[in-house]
Amino acid sequence: MGIGDKAKNKAEELAGKAKAAAGDATDNRDLEAEGRVQESKADVKQAGENLKDSGDDVADALRSASGATKFEDPDTRR
Repeated sequence: MGIGDKAKNKAEELAGKAKAAAGDATDNRDLEAEGRVQESKADVKQAGENLKDSGDDVADALRSASGATKFEDPDTRR
């Protein structure tokens, strides 16, 4: 996935950590919980990005092993 998506997920994770820390420091349990939820959502999104990247890596390895290219149209090969 794109570096922009990864940066956005990391920013959301850090915002969640900051929110959770602020909630903890002020004894605001709702704010702390909201921050932890935001952090968890960002972690899940990042895990999805990593999974997509792994799938792309596997596909690239298979293409490389078969001699095909990423943009090769199988109908035009003879």
